[in-house]
Amino acid sequence: MTQPFLMNVTEEIVRGLVRFLLYGVEYQTFCHCEQCEMNIIAEALNNLLPQYVTSHVAREEAFKILNTPQNIEAINKEIIHAIHKVGQGLGHGE
Repeated sequence: MTQPFLMNVTEEIVRGLVRFLLYGVEYQTFCHCEQCEMNIIAEALNNLLPQYVTSHVAREEAFKILNTPQNIEAINKEIIHAIHKVGQGLGHGE
């Protein structure tokens, strides 16, 4: 029997996309410290709907639903907004 867990699939996707975007060409000059990365993730997640699941099967289903070009575009917009907001002074523990 597997251990129960609680996961926000939206958070999983946002974390991966933030890392991808931050280390891309467009954001080379932005701070890449762990605090700024976490602030960007938090800022983006505060503007996105969570998708909590409690099983691996449900996680796979939610991931398929969220991982569409349309949803990824919407998530990327929130992340880019968050990167700019954090870059304007909301980073480093603020």
